[in-house]
Amino acid sequence: MLKTHYFFALSLPEDTKERIQELTQRAWTQDSFKKWVHPDDYHITLAFLGDSSSHQLNDAIEHIEAKVRSLSSFSLELKQFGTYGKVDSPRILWMGIHYSQPLHLLRELVYDGCKDVGFQLDSRPFSPHITLGRKWNMGIPFSPATLEGTILHTTERFSINEVVLYRTHIDRSPKYEAIHTIPLQN
Repeated sequence: MLKTHYFFALSLPEDTKERIQELTQRAWTQDSFKKWVHPDDYHITLAFLGDSSSHQLNDAIEHIEAKVRSLSSFSLELKQFGTYGKVDSPRILWMGIHYSQPLHLLRELVYDGCKDVGFQLDSRPFSPHITLGRKWNMGIPFSPATLEGTILHTTERFSINEVVLYRTHIDRSPKYEAIHTIPLQN
């Protein structure tokens, strides 16, 4: 049986998801990566929780709501495409986010709130991004030069208005279900 996983993330506005999909479709063929993320699943992960009890999730929600209730909505800006993994065979294609102090503060509050209620979280430095594709699938090596034509030449800004607790459904597409939303101040 597949375990259910949970994570806190920032949802993206619909027009931003559409813009990212448009940029992705222009740059990549359907089979260049084994799995493409459904546009409805685009998000920025703040804290991956893994499997959890409803009691621990409720504790995290209460703790995080108390920490972020006074924070205001803010804007982010898309950066450019990048990859994680081997240079010639990346495991992840992502869209980057320009540095934002409000984003890093919010992530710190969510991350600390989850740790405060007992979650064991990844300790790698926060690197905000939107995952777009998984597992390079071409018979030829991937080249970073492939990404050079996909750098954004315009400012793509969008608003962040909420933190969302998502549940993962591995057997569905889209596979992320919002189960609780924590609004930021307007």
